[in-house]
Amino acid sequence: MNERDFGTQLRKGVVEGCVLAVVNQEPTHGWELARVLQDQGLIGSVGTLYPVLTRLEKAGELVSREQIAESGRRRRYYSITPAGRASLAQFTSQWREFVANVSAVLPEPMQRQEQP
Repeated sequence: MNERDFGTQLRKGVVEGCVLAVVNQEPTHGWELARVLQDQGLIGSVGTLYPVLTRLEKAGELVSREQIAESGRRRRYYSITPAGRASLAQFTSQWREFVANVSAVLPEPMQRQEQP
């Protein structure tokens, strides 16, 4: 049986909203943000995150600043802007409606039937 990976397409649609949600909690540096999203299975690699951060900055939804960490390394921290908070609120509302609509259409979990 040819199994399709629906997860990739689903993740593409929610990564920006999830980035805004994480950064809304507190300013976060890129590697920590990537770790959180990877732990949740929302991104595959750090490399997929940086184009998203760039898009959100260009849209005025995130701002970034460099800061020297205790280790002496430079880190870029991302913070959400008022426009980002507005987008997050819109995403959250639309996501909840979308999940409810999909849940209404999907069948109850199907039991695997054994073949004779």
